[in-house]
Amino acid sequence: MITKDSIETADMSRELYDAISGGRTDFLRDHKRFPEDVTQAVERLENML
Repeated sequence: MITKDSIETADMSRELYDAISGGRTDFLRDHKRFPEDVTQAVERLENML
């Protein structure tokens, strides 16, 4: 099962993280902002396709 913690600690290339994080170092790592961040991540990844 995928959890917030598993996404937060998953290995992701630095280049990809930088591309989707918008410069935020806590992107996908802040439990309070996680729902908003994951939505933004999906949108940004879809736009990259």
